Amino acid sequence: MNRYTNTTIFENDEEYYEYLRRKRGIKNATHYATPVLKNPSVLNRIGVAADQHIWKYGDRLYNLSYQYYGDSKYWWVIAWYNGMPTEAHLQIGDLIQIPLKLEDAYVALGV
Repeated sequence: MNRYTNTTIFENDEEYYEYLRRKRGIKNATHYATPVLKNPSVLNRIGVAADQHIWKYGDRLYNLSYQYYGDSKYWWVIAWYNGMPTEAHLQIGDLIQIPLKLEDAYVALGV
């Protein structure tokens, strides 16, 4: 499942972008509406099986994603699920939850 599946898509043909469209040889630019993101509440997390991980020196979200999901591109699920948008928001010793099933995490995240 793609995180843009339920996102509004619109075509932008505004005069302001005319120079860029001409330069790129396109009529319209496709834009995705900015989604309103929320972190899952405790209630949203109740039915989601998750492993606990203590953040340590050298940890990377993309490595944890690869380890748990077999693909590093789902790092954002772990980050969003924990309310930590980037690795810079995590400190050594922080306890994070890693949802075991992506489908369950998507439901908890409202995706």
